[in-house]
Amino acid sequence: MIKPRRPKYQSGQRVKAKVDLINNGSLPGAPSEGVLVSVGDIGQVVRVAQHTGTNLPIYVVKFGKELVIGCLEEEIAPIPEGRVNEHDGS
Repeated sequence: MIKPRRPKYQSGQRVKAKVDLINNGSLPGAPSEGVLVSVGDIGQVVRVAQHTGTNLPIYVVKFGKELVIGCLEEEIAPIPEGRVNEHDGS
């Protein structure tokens, strides 16, 4: 069994995408392999879960008004408190 990794981020924390987030087919209605979120887009962690097979943290992040997707730690970075970014999709 793999020891669970402690999450870096918490619910309510603002984060930005470090990479383009591509639809892996899990988001119905969006083009398969299409870009869902671009590098630099800002979102907010709404929930932290644990992947059962790998024991890695999965961050459920809301980007913009309606897009909610699961992200890995290496796909997102924290936004310092009070900082505003031009990529804010909300």
